[in-house]
Amino acid sequence: MKHPPPPPRRYGVVAAVVALVLLACLQIQYHHLKVDLGKAGFASATQDNASSNRVRWGRTRRAATGTTNSLPRGIVERHSDMYLRPLWDDSAAATHKNKNDDHNALLAMAVGISQIQNVDTMARKFLKENYAVMLFHYDGNVDGWRHLEWSDKAIHILAHNQTKWWFAKRFLHPDVMAIYDFIFLWDEDLGVDNFNPRRYLDIMVSEGLEITQPALDPDLSTDIHHRITIRNKMSKVHRRIYDNRPSMNCSDESKGPPCTGWVEGMAPVFSRAAWRCVWHLIQGDRTEKVGVIDSEYVVHQGIPSLGGPSLSSKTPRRSLDLRTHIRRQSSAELEKFKERWNRAVREDEGWRDPFES
Repeated sequence: MKHPPPPPRRYGVVAAVVALVLLACLQIQYHHLKVDLGKAGFASATQDNASSNRVRWGRTRRAATGTTNSLPRGIVERHSDMYLRPLWDDSAAATHKNKNDDHNALLAMAVGISQIQNVDTMARKFLKENYAVMLFHYDGNVDGWRHLEWSDKAIHILAHNQTKWWFAKRFLHPDVMAIYDFIFLWDEDLGVDNFNPRRYLDIMVSEGLEITQPALDPDLSTDIHHRITIRNKMSKVHRRIYDNRPSMNCSDESKGPPCTGWVEGMAPVFSRAAWRCVWHLIQGDRTEKVGVIDSEYVVHQGIPSLGGPSLSSKTPRRSLDLRTHIRRQSSAELEKFKERWNRAVREDEGWRDPFES
């Protein structure tokens, strides 16, 4: 028995639903087409106005260290700092104002857990003056420092087996460091019993020095390589040494190392202006602006960087081989740098050495 066909009204409902679905699809497609055409129009407009845009953005690139044309001048902050600001207390930054109201300084060191006792002594001296402390952990051990009462006040950065100069190039950009008047970029093996950071900076300012280091105690230091770094007990500061030996020939006529204008890499201190130059490897007037401060001095304990044993201790053969390897690598990197420098001088025809006689 045949069933009667469905009433025509049902076909009408189905047709209406299909029509609505098709209409919705067409509207969605139209919307996407409009967006795509808008993007194409923007790209076309950008290409059509390439020359004018090139001029405008060119000005922005040339002002790389300043503001951008796309932002109102008052909203741009050119500099930052390393002060810790808890999420729940926005007023914390105000507590970092130097209580002496004279200098604002940062102590940055590459450290390993084996030197925690010595670093603790150093950090306390700087934190007492309300100076900032940043630790570069080359051995991967950060948790081992958590028990120190000042640990949460310091900045901790971790990268395995890297030197302090590697850290400095990547984390001490001059724009971030601009908040600090002085930067101490020190090794971890310095004895600071006879050192006061505030008095030290007072001397730097009064003497007009831009790059300095504390003198080394000749009686207690175990690793002194350069005579100019030895403490002169009769002076507050010295900028040069005098030596008539042919190998040295240091006199008032000397214009550079090893006689004048030089500090060692273990304990340099930079003014803000000097650090911007050093970070970009640009020299300054070293005969006048570089000196060794004798009245605030330290002891160099002679512990090789990256946690190696002291040269004065009994050392396993493997450690000696590692130390030799590091020295050879350092020499090789120095030669590479000299090659880069010479190539840069050759290729930059407009550059002239300001200290060339």
